[in-house]
Amino acid sequence: MTTGVLLQKVVGAKSLSEFTHIFIDEVHERTEEMDFLLLVVRKLLRTNSRFVKVILMSATINCQEFAEYFAIPFRNRLYPAYVFEVEGKPHAIEEYYLDDLKHIINHRIPAQMIEEPVIYAEMYQAAVMLIQWFDELEMKEAGVENHGMDFLSERGSVLVFLPGLAEINHMHELLTSMAYKRLQVYPVHSSVTLEEQSNVFLTPVPGYRKILLATNIAESSITVPDVKYVTDFCLTRTLVCDEDTNYQSLRLCWASKNSCNQRKGRAGRVSKGYCYRLVCKSFWANYIPESTIPEMMRCPLEKTVLKVKLLDMGEPIALLATALSPPKISDIERTVLQLKEIGALAVGVHSEGENQYDGELSFLGRVLAQLPVDQRLGKLIVLGNVFGCLEECLIIAAALSLNNFFAIPFRQQLDGYRNKLHFAGNSKSDCIALVNAFKEWQESRQQGKLRHPKDELDWGRSNFIHIKRIREVAELYEELKKRVGAFNMHVKTQTPPMDREHVHKQRFILQVVMAGAFYPNYFTFGYHDEEIAMRELSGKDPKTTIMLKNIPPYGFLYYKTLQSLFRQCGQVKSITYDGTKAFIEFSRNPMAGFKTLPAVYIALKMSQLRTRFELNVHFPEDVEEKIGGGASVTVRGTRVKVDFQKHTVAPVQKFCEALETLQTISSLELSINVTEVVEVGHFWGYRIDEKNMTLLKNLSAQISRLDLNPLPVQPYPGLVCLASFTDWESERYYRAQILFVSGKSAEVFYVDYGNRASVALDHLREIPGHLRELPFQALEFKVRRMRPSAQSLICGEQWSYTATQRFASLVNGCALMVKVFSIVHSILHVDVFRYSGKMDVVNIRDTLIQECYAELAEDSYESKLSSENLKQLFSVSEENNEDRIAALKKSSSEEENHLIDMLLESYSANRLNAPNCKATLLGPFSPYSLQFSSMTRISKFRTVSVQKDSVNSVIVVDSPEDSFQQMLAAASVSVNTTGSTMLLKETSLMPPIPGLPALLSMLFAPVIDLRINESRKRYIGALCGLGWHHDLGNPVFPDHDMELAFDVHIDVEDITQINILRLAINHLMSDGPNSPLRFGVERIAQLQSKARQELISLFCKSKPREVVTPQFYPKPYEWSQWEPSLLVDQTEQNEARGNNAVVYQLHKLVLLNA
Repeated sequence: MTTGVLLQKVVGAKSLSEFTHIFIDEVHERTEEMDFLLLVVRKLLRTNSRFVKVILMSATINCQEFAEYFAIPFRNRLYPAYVFEVEGKPHAIEEYYLDDLKHIINHRIPAQMIEEPVIYAEMYQAAVMLIQWFDELEMKEAGVENHGMDFLSERGSVLVFLPGLAEINHMHELLTSMAYKRLQVYPVHSSVTLEEQSNVFLTPVPGYRKILLATNIAESSITVPDVKYVTDFCLTRTLVCDEDTNYQSLRLCWASKNSCNQRKGRAGRVSKGYCYRLVCKSFWANYIPESTIPEMMRCPLEKTVLKVKLLDMGEPIALLATALSPPKISDIERTVLQLKEIGALAVGVHSEGENQYDGELSFLGRVLAQLPVDQRLGKLIVLGNVFGCLEECLIIAAALSLNNFFAIPFRQQLDGYRNKLHFAGNSKSDCIALVNAFKEWQESRQQGKLRHPKDELDWGRSNFIHIKRIREVAELYEELKKRVGAFNMHVKTQTPPMDREHVHKQRFILQVVMAGAFYPNYFTFGYHDEEIAMRELSGKDPKTTIMLKNIPPYGFLYYKTLQSLFRQCGQVKSITYDGTKAFIEFSRNPMAGFKTLPAVYIALKMSQLRTRFELNVHFPEDVEEKIGGGASVTVRGTRVKVDFQKHTVAPVQKFCEALETLQTISSLELSINVTEVVEVGHFWGYRIDEKNMTLLKNLSAQISRLDLNPLPVQPYPGLVCLASFTDWESERYYRAQILFVSGKSAEVFYVDYGNRASVALDHLREIPGHLRELPFQALEFKVRRMRPSAQSLICGEQWSYTATQRFASLVNGCALMVKVFSIVHSILHVDVFRYSGKMDVVNIRDTLIQECYAELAEDSYESKLSSENLKQLFSVSEENNEDRIAALKKSSSEEENHLIDMLLESYSANRLNAPNCKATLLGPFSPYSLQFSSMTRISKFRTVSVQKDSVNSVIVVDSPEDSFQQMLAAASVSVNTTGSTMLLKETSLMPPIPGLPALLSMLFAPVIDLRINESRKRYIGALCGLGWHHDLGNPVFPDHDMELAFDVHIDVEDITQINILRLAINHLMSDGPNSPLRFGVERIAQLQSKARQELISLFCKSKPREVVTPQFYPKPYEWSQWEPSLLVDQTEQNEARGNNAVVYQLHKLVLLNA
């Protein structure tokens, strides 16, 4: 059995009597679990299990230390335990250090320092030279004088120990760039795919040398028999607790001699071996530590302290003081506070005489102690049971407890990220991506699609999933399900009623449960300046556009190369060159909602992955020589737009995107017909005034007179063509854009009317150039000053099904009147009206708000700016207005167009000779990218970075006009070596509901202190944390305190609703005589349903919470600000006298003035 299973048995029985002999292997590893097992065994050997024999085993054990720890008391003396040594006889392994390699390494290597564990560039070069020298060594061993390598059919494999993936990547680049060296280089890291890992065991091609680049995973987890050479940088990354924050930190440090000796033993398995340590011999002898610091002295202690509480053998500090390597008292104290924060230990009232570094074990704590997962993941499972999403929470807990089953093949990080985005859907949650991937694998197996192992491996390869790891997750999922079943928590076997909104409600509840489990790992967006961002992006749409910098002069000559660089992201619609910047705009499906395109996220991810963007370019002087010096000045500073849809390259003015749309409207008040509803508040239509109807009629007549030709190319998304449409049994052709191709038909969008249809491919025709360049007459509309209500967000992707149906019923089947407020990115932001009865006019936005489908929002900065410009433009008569639009459109002279055409023709005909220099581009960038900041006191001013494989590693703001806070929750948080940057893992972005960060913080905080304004008429914020210790006169856990300033109006009713919900959670997380432990399935289902309803009603109020400007409390982080007479305790008397070990105490209200 494993160490964990034995420990679980021993803690449960509090005795060793069921065993006669216990063999404990690999005790030198000194994991936290191992050290605590040794502590418990030692304690029981001296109390109730004296006659059990315990045998400790290890290849590199410090015998004296362990013998003295297990000394046997006899006649007032301690006799050390017996020591037995068994000699082994492996093949000889020769050791060498840097001092011994001077004849190989011909450059100076910087001196190594114990304080700065680092690999210098010279060290990498030394390792490469050493690997090259192995050929010479093997020739000498074979007694061959000829220095050719052809005779060497078998070349010894090399295992290089490196501290992490970044170092493996760098070494991989160096080795693979060496031409004609016949090397097969394989990375060995926990993140690479199973297929890549299995390659390390393959016999290399005759005449080739196998090089394995590994982390300490190859110390003991993997054994490759044919390794002849071990090259060791003597470095490792060790998990420690940061002294300031107590967050975990993976730090680069020197490996211990014990670990390095383990590495050395990887060679010499089948023949003589060699170990090359890339440190000086004196440095090895004097500075490399003998052994690794035991985990108990450097890692979190939550699991250990919970087991101490289960053992009931004394306070945690007293018992852990008897460990082989006792942890610091301050670490134990901090751990107890964190367990109180989680709810595993009762918070208490912090009164006189109470030990704040101990506490009563709650029902939640007892469950957590029995689960082989992290405490927060255990809490996730229990909360999942409370709110009826146990299955999803078990999957998440199992997946996060093991190595990530999302594979990131070596150098395929972008494809891995794209795949994870697919599984996350619109949830913006790593955890939900895990659930969706696991369920898809599960369903595929149940449907018989993965019967054959090859089918399963192919499925895993195409979906970037480790099959072996997802199977391990399935095993742990079943084990967890079995263990929580002992606490009457069961996964529902019956399928819930699958109405259209159930799936979305379930997802929202799961997101809230995750936030509750991961408290206080909460983060909010930093301040975002709309005006600056808009100007930096030159008014382009941030949802479709990214920006590159360091564009060379005459950059438009290389537009095809630039287009090809971003083809893997999505279809490029246009590239606009403006000085040293270029704006890449991706095609947007006109039937898609207002969300940032995946192409934008993938392009920004390329920048994060440090993808190099290089262009082969001409010197500007060579280009200018071609067109003449004087004319070149004009073109060099020109803003040029390459439109791939219209196949044009032409100069344009800045902020001119709205001009084409302006040509299709003659007034700010329009009568329209709606042809396609995309989502609530977003639709397509066309003008039905006499002028526009005549224009459409003439355009249709012009097309009908043409001799139409078949498409000259294969149809593809984004292609503008002519497509047939049958109306009243009459087939005609209209201008259309292909949305997608499926089999023998294509979904097309009619660009003059705004509707779509499926058309057979043989009914598509080529569009003449003059028709393609005419402005499209279909108009895209957005209802201004409106966003989804909390109810719509919870019950749908963005809008609920009922909201969408209601909106469609309001706008379809009748003529509408719209008032244009602004034009932003070619979309008309409008107020929409319909006639009800004879003369009554109904504002559709007001109707949706009254019916709780929507709530009032602000216009964006861009919209307000556009509105001012439109008012000026339309303040003159219609004739003058058309002249002004025509004047604005005339943005370039014929000379500029001629020069651009001439340059492009010369470039394509190779008249400029071959490009003679390289330009490295910077980016991509988006000024709308968001940064996060922590909500806890200790981390508030630290830099926050999201792990690179997270779906939230790139975030672009969708609605910059929203002033309220949004929140991100992280399953785990670590810090970098210096403690200045926090790294977030397995993150979930919460829905954009006003007030949600404050409500969630108060719902799951152990204690809150409400803040009120000077007039004592309303709540302005809350301090969340573990509260105040009245006896000691200080905050209990100040580091994790969160000072909230409300950005919505929160009242007494809201706090009362939170308390009702906390009571419901406590009821389902209790083990008293009337607890759910003794309830039947139906009764538990009723309680879960009630808890779910209470949760949703907390966020879905009949009247949306009013968004307010945050008012900051003048005494931040100060507890107990109010006199007891002003506080109202909602805890009932009989409840107060009952079990104090509840997870959530009820919050006290502060009385307000009427």
